[in-house]
Amino acid sequence: MRILLAEDEKELSKAVCAILSMQGYEPDPAYDGQEAFEKASAGAYDAYVFDIMMPRKDGLTLLRELRESGDLTPTLLLTAKAEVENRVEGLDAGADDYLTKPFAMKELVARIHSLTRRNTSYTPTEVKWADVSLNTENLELKSENTIRLAGKEAELMELFLRNPNKEISTDQLYDKLWKNDLEAEREVVWVYISFLRKKLSAINARVVISGEKDGSFKLMTERA
Repeated sequence: MRILLAEDEKELSKAVCAILSMQGYEPDPAYDGQEAFEKASAGAYDAYVFDIMMPRKDGLTLLRELRESGDLTPTLLLTAKAEVENRVEGLDAGADDYLTKPFAMKELVARIHSLTRRNTSYTPTEVKWADVSLNTENLELKSENTIRLAGKEAELMELFLRNPNKEISTDQLYDKLWKNDLEAEREVVWVYISFLRKKLSAINARVVISGEKDGSFKLMTERA
């Protein structure tokens, strides 16, 4: 799982990245809020860990802007401020959890485990972006018209809807949805992208999946 870590204290960032790598995560460090925003806007992550006090863009502003863009990635905020007001402000900005510095690495890892488990086990009934919505219970994809998706089609569509306007590589899509299928080859990603493109066209959606075979793909509006 990919974790975006926004922490301007480089020694702490290095230590956290080392621990996360040992736990099987793929940490991606950013050293200020603007760099984190650019990385979060361009790629798909399983969780964010943001320090609140950062140069160029503080963690609260960063999180608010991502939430306003429709990004629902589970987020843990780090801060040296322990006051209740700061905790409430962070949660109001859209944080899923909150950890005060200094913290024990074991607790940080436990919080991230909890976030990522929650993200994979909890699925809302409806996921929406632009003019498209997906009902995750009956697997219906809706825009001007409605069409039923197959199981893997729905999983792939949900992944795109949760990460609109983000480049997602063929390898990332394969690892997310087919890694445990011993009979599936990477070619299956392109096959399912083709299925979804046809179904988005069938419901007259304004959103499209851009990208070419064996490259990266992005859910975007036709006018983007």
